[in-house]
Parts: sequence; C-alpha cells; structure tokens
Amino acid sequence: MRPSMPAAHALQRVLLMALALFGAVLATSASADLVEAVRKVQPSVVGITTFRVMRPLASHLAGTGFVVGDGRHIVTNAHVIRIDPGKGQQALFALVRNGSEVDRRTLTVVAEDPAHDLALLRMSGEPLPAVSLREDPELLPEGSSIAITGFPIGTVLGLYPATQTGIVSARPPNISPQPDSRFLDAAFVTAPRYEVYQLDMVAYPGHSGSPLYAANTGEVVGILNATFIKSTREKVITDPSGIAYAIPAGFIRQILLANGIKP
Repeated sequence: MRPSMPAAHALQRVLLMALALFGAVLATSASADLVEAVRKVQPSVVGITTFRVMRPLASHLAGTGFVVGDGRHIVTNAHVIRIDPGKGQQALFALVRNGSEVDRRTLTVVAEDPAHDLALLRMSGEPLPAVSLREDPELLPEGSSIAITGFPIGTVLGLYPATQTGIVSARPPNISPQPDSRFLDAAFVTAPRYEVYQLDMVAYPGHSGSPLYAANTGEVVGILNATFIKSTREKVITDPSGIAYAIPAGFIRQILLANGIKP
C-alpha cells in the first residue's frame, strides 16, 4: 500500500533533514580534524631568514622550513637558502615563536639535494617538536584534502604562521613533454623525472619550504615548492593562478637517512 501524498511529503522532509544533519556532522568532524592537524604541525614550522653580517638589522625572510627527525634539524627548499654573493657575507637563521617573543636560531647547512630542491639544516638551541613524516611511498590520491602552514607574506604582520587548505588535484611528473625542441634546454634534458603533487591552492613566495600535510591527520606528505617546479613543468606558463606544487615526503626521508637522521 502506497503512502498518501501528505505522508510521502512528510517522509521526504524527514529524509532530507536526516541527510542535512548527517552532512553537518561530517563537516563538523572534518573541521575538528583540521584544527587538530594544525595544532600538531604549527609548533614545528619556522621562518628561514638571512642576515647580512655587516648590517645585522638588514634581514630577509626567504621562506619557510619545518622541524624533522631529532628536533634539531630543519628541512626547506634549497632555493630558499641560496645566498646572493652580491650582498656580502650573510648568515642563516631560523625564526622560532616563543610565546609573544621570537627566538633567532643559527642554522648550518648539513646537506642539499638539488635534484629535488631540498636542503637539510642543523639548528642551534633546544630541540623543537618534529613533524610526523608519511612512511608510505605512494602519494596521496587525487581529491585528498590537504593543508599547508607557512609564512606567505613574511613578517609584515609579525611571525605568525598561516594555514591554507586545498586538495590534491593531480599527481603529474615534475616535467611535462614539450611541444617542440625550441623549449628544450640543458636543465630540461638532465632533470630527473618523478611524480609531484599538483594542488588546487594559491601559494606565495614565502610559502616555499612549507610542510604539506593531510588535513585529517597532520601527517606531512610533502614540501611546498613553487620556484623549482615552475622552472621545469610550468616553463611555458607564467604564475599559474590557484595552482601550487609540492615535492613528496619520500625524498625528505631519503636526505634524512643519507645523513644518519631517523625520520
């Protein structure tokens, strides 16, 4: 026996209300997961800055880094720590929030991996909380919710790490096939090929070196990179809007293990 029209409409309303409630519960759960993920990652994020030795007040926040391994090492992009020889002698420091204050920690370069634009640095002072690195070599699937925490506009508004969210939109190779030989150069021919994260997210120069992590767990799955990838994969496109790239965490684990540091 079929329900009457009023009864059918009432049943439909109940079902719609149940679906809306279920959706609200899922959204609340996802929001709570992200809050917890940010809470885990944020204490590990530092600013990477260069100070001119002869002019100690002249500094430049070059990018972001994050604490790994034993809490005394930092990972960032190799291009972030590149010193401009035209600016005289410079020193590297990590800027670390300490309540309302900012500590300046000396950094020394332990190793660099130019092929993946990675730099491993040792930090002076007491150890800081290290991130949890993804162990699975397989990249997150397309559609996964992710987040980054870093310093998109440097210290203009103070040293406050900002978090942005997005999704994994694709897992392309770091270098795309070029339309013809006019676009080939030595860097293109010799560069290693590997999968990277393409992200539906806007990134800024200060984000270079930021941890990329799963929005539901806080597990770091990669390191944000713009300059390196644009010089290869995006060499025909200038400043794509809403697209960012990240190097997978597997390469971070490699540079740590190669230098005797347990990830």
